[in-house]
Amino acid sequence: MKVYEPSTTYINTRRAEPTWFEKKLLEKLQATLSQDCGTLHLTLPSGFTCKLGSSHPEAHIRLHNFRPLVRLYLGGANGWSESYLAGEWDSINLTTLVKWALAYENELTGLSKASFFTQMLHNIYHWQRDNSRKGSRKNIAAHYDLGNDFYKHWLDQSMTYSSALYNHPDDSLHQAQHNKYARILELLEAKAGQNVVEIGCGWGGFALQASRDHALNVHGITLSQEQLKWAEKRIENEALNEQVKLSLTDYRDLNQQYDAVVSIEMFEAVGEAHWDTYFETLKRVLKPGGNAVLQIITIEDERFHTYRKQADFIQRYVFPGGMLPSVSILKDKINEHGFVLKKHQLFGKDYARTIREWHRDFEHSWEDIRDQGFDETFYRLWRYYLAYCEGGFEHGSIDVGLYVLCHADEA
Repeated sequence: MKVYEPSTTYINTRRAEPTWFEKKLLEKLQATLSQDCGTLHLTLPSGFTCKLGSSHPEAHIRLHNFRPLVRLYLGGANGWSESYLAGEWDSINLTTLVKWALAYENELTGLSKASFFTQMLHNIYHWQRDNSRKGSRKNIAAHYDLGNDFYKHWLDQSMTYSSALYNHPDDSLHQAQHNKYARILELLEAKAGQNVVEIGCGWGGFALQASRDHALNVHGITLSQEQLKWAEKRIENEALNEQVKLSLTDYRDLNQQYDAVVSIEMFEAVGEAHWDTYFETLKRVLKPGGNAVLQIITIEDERFHTYRKQADFIQRYVFPGGMLPSVSILKDKINEHGFVLKKHQLFGKDYARTIREWHRDFEHSWEDIRDQGFDETFYRLWRYYLAYCEGGFEHGSIDVGLYVLCHADEA
């Protein structure tokens, strides 16, 4: 039975029948999505709505015109994403749609005929966004210097922009971020009075908890002017200036040793070409007997080869210059540079929940955010970004973990 027949497969909106072109489109989609990996409720530009599949996840798309399909055909997933930013389609639940698309990933890839020219553009984009010292400052500013007032509307009170760790189902986001810092400090095994460097200190959440609750001396470095201003004010307000030093410093320019190293979701901004330099820096600055605790987002091993060849939606619009490693690649780099992985802890589902809470607060605060000068395209970009990430962590195509390293000759 054809998917567009009215007896069982569609909900009548404005039309009782699809147009001739829409019928041909539905036949193509039915053939492409022959495996029942989920359900799609698709509303076409004419108003005709059909149902493809019968299992979960159950997603919805409303096409306002046919341009999204042209973009998908010519530009693949990035073309489809750009179509959403342009307001050419909508969905009542973007996260569920992402999970549905991941379930049909192989089939949907066949709908795109992205050209050699498109691939060349991806390669050029990667090259232009290289994380040299100058490039790193530019790339970090593109995301983190949107303004502290923007981020404070939807992050928790600690201004932590990384995955929380939920120890209990009823933990608040703020409690879960405290849990995460507490777990890192436990894994760090640093003693009161010791010196810790945090590579990528954000708005100072870890430095504050480490110095206040554990009497550690923390040197936090960042490339974001906005983050630095906010974090310095927090440290001053807590009268912790003697224990915490914050600076606008590139990790490659660290020139002293520390008893322990922390780096929370900063590795993703390093860029593949500079991964060796990152680990060489860790090797140089970590004192004998110390631990390094890294919180890193990873991508599935089987996806890495394809992912690394193209700038995806996140790299193009949200984190220019970013690159996720796979777990196996990460472990190889750890071993290559004279470290031993003492332990690691994965908690991707916690990240999905973290993003869900961020997304909720972003939506609730949008009117105030809009008053800061952000437009509808920015709104759609961030909605899509948050849903894209939440869906990836829920599906398992990306994960996050804590990785505890020490020098290999001390293991």
